[in-house]
Amino acid sequence: MKLTEKLSIIVFSFTTTLISTAVITNTFNSVAEAAELVKNGSFEIDPLVDPNDPNVTNPNVTGWTKSGDPLDTSLTKISNFPEHNSGNQGLSLGGFIDLSYISQTLSTQPGVEYELSYFLASIDEAPWLDNQFQTFVGGNKIFDQKNISYQAYTPYKFNFTADASSTELKFGSVDRYAFLYLDNVSVKPVPEPSVIGGIAAAGLLGIWLKKKKAISWKK
Repeated sequence: MKLTEKLSIIVFSFTTTLISTAVITNTFNSVAEAAELVKNGSFEIDPLVDPNDPNVTNPNVTGWTKSGDPLDTSLTKISNFPEHNSGNQGLSLGGFIDLSYISQTLSTQPGVEYELSYFLASIDEAPWLDNQFQTFVGGNKIFDQKNISYQAYTPYKFNFTADASSTELKFGSVDRYAFLYLDNVSVKPVPEPSVIGGIAAAGLLGIWLKKKKAISWKK
């Protein structure tokens, strides 16, 4: 094979590989950057009132609405006990008389599937164990557990399909002896099969071009 032909193949392969890499990167970026629907899901926006004293209440939880008895909602506060992969803060759920709630209305698209994920921790231990945690999506209760014993931040995931242009995400909690903690709340669209297929096809194209390039060098 002539040198000019080899060079043209190499340049073509290199350029096409760059294009395929760009396609893969852009596709991954579009998936990764799929709009995070939850505002302040890691509870980092509002600083602690006193970083050295986690017992000093910060009543502000930007992006979220509290509801329930004021005695309970007043103890739902920003804490310095975060999930280890999620910044420096979490949310202490301190209602101790009855269930209180924290909620946020999300902008959704009807018919689109979403993944809800969050981390939940409990510092309760028997025999002093009397708590409850609930999760609601669009008014539907999708999780309800009582007497959650001591656990480090534990991941929970649920999929749901939106049926309206707005969907309420709500958490209910009560803990009569200790505290539950919530962190890293996220809702994102589930990638459609066509997007995943596009990523796979782009990846296979890149592999094929690399093999072709290697063969052309041997000729």
